[in-house]
Amino acid sequence: MPAAPCERWNALPQRVGLRKAPSKLVGATSSTFKLSGPSDDGPPAVHFRVDLPRPLRLTGEVASSLNLQPIGFLRTRQQVKFQAGHQPVAAIEERNELELLPGFDYEQALHDLDGFDRVWLLSWFHRNTAWRPMVLPPRGPAHRRGVFATRSPHRPNPLGLTAVPLLGIEGRTLQLGPCDLVDGTPILDLKPYIPAFDAFPAAKAGWIDEMEARLKEPPAYTIEYGALAQEQVRWLRDHGPIDFTPRLAELLSRDPSPHRTRRIRRRGEGTFTIGCGAWRAMFTVSGHVVTVLSLEAGYPQRFLLRPGYEQVPDREVQLAFIAQWGEPPVGE
Repeated sequence: MPAAPCERWNALPQRVGLRKAPSKLVGATSSTFKLSGPSDDGPPAVHFRVDLPRPLRLTGEVASSLNLQPIGFLRTRQQVKFQAGHQPVAAIEERNELELLPGFDYEQALHDLDGFDRVWLLSWFHRNTAWRPMVLPPRGPAHRRGVFATRSPHRPNPLGLTAVPLLGIEGRTLQLGPCDLVDGTPILDLKPYIPAFDAFPAAKAGWIDEMEARLKEPPAYTIEYGALAQEQVRWLRDHGPIDFTPRLAELLSRDPSPHRTRRIRRRGEGTFTIGCGAWRAMFTVSGHVVTVLSLEAGYPQRFLLRPGYEQVPDREVQLAFIAQWGEPPVGE
């Protein structure tokens, strides 16, 4: 069940990637996140200060920063990036919530929005601390692209833009369909999706057009599971329930070769691992067959038991998995 409002305010630092609730936090990157402590009568005042590399002239004045305040936070089952698709998939049945903050008359701001099928979410990639001018997209061949030619979250200003189905509105809470964001993502603004203005199906999409054409071809690899992996998959479904096998198969069936963004690494002679959020899978490749040998917890027990690691995704299940199947290899 969703937490009560007061509990969600107290848990806010963890939901936006902080382990404690300081009175003020200032990051060391070009985009600065500030958090002031919660008051007795409402939510904490959460602000973002985006420092500009040089003065920007606004309405005749010179400004050195822009101040942004989230209007709310996304609530979803997706705790890690691995669980969130690269773009929302409309065919998937999924329900998420955007809970707007109280005390700002957002109930009135939502008037007339219920007539739209989709909305744009302007979000802040709160887990990113740096950006890269050249990035390695997770889909397609291992070829670096300019960050402005991608949807990578590692941007100079970590802003995200996502069109999601609007399923309903209840007070300050928006019921949303599939999205590609993780739980606790700060939402800076939302706007109605207007097909006449926002859709350009005939527009070229550069290198993505070429990649999408290749992805329409049948997968090059088939996926099999060894006896141990099958047993561990069943165990996770019973104890989680946790099941990342559809996403695992999607990635490995296309290209199981080592890839930094897809978190595929060579472990030893003929074996590889792939990161699956808070979990890992070990596999081999023979011809066009990928065999998943086993699953592993993503964290060793000594980390999971440390103070401050209580918010690790699937923490309790990982501890039980380690008790059942043993520790992941040292150094992984």
